[in-house]
Amino acid sequence: MAVMKTVTLIGKPGCHLCDDARAVVSEVCAQLGARWEEKDITQDEELYRRYWEQIPVVLVDGAQHDFWRVDPRRLRAALEG
Repeated sequence: MAVMKTVTLIGKPGCHLCDDARAVVSEVCAQLGARWEEKDITQDEELYRRYWEQIPVVLVDGAQHDFWRVDPRRLRAALEG
C-alpha cells in the first residue's frame, strides 16, 4: 500500500487566491483520501518571511509544490506519484 502524502496550504485570512487554493486542495485530498492542513502566515513569523509574496503556497510532504494558483491535475499527480 502506498504511503499517503501530506498537503500543507499556507495562506492568510481574506485572501481570495487562498480561498480558491483551499477549494482545490480539499477536493483533491478528499478524492484521494490524502491528509491536508492549513497554516496562516499571520500566525507564524517564519512562514511569513518565507512565503508572504507567494501565498497561497502548497507543500507536499514539506516540499514546495505550487504557489498562487493550484492546478488540480498537477496536485493529483504529485499525490499519486
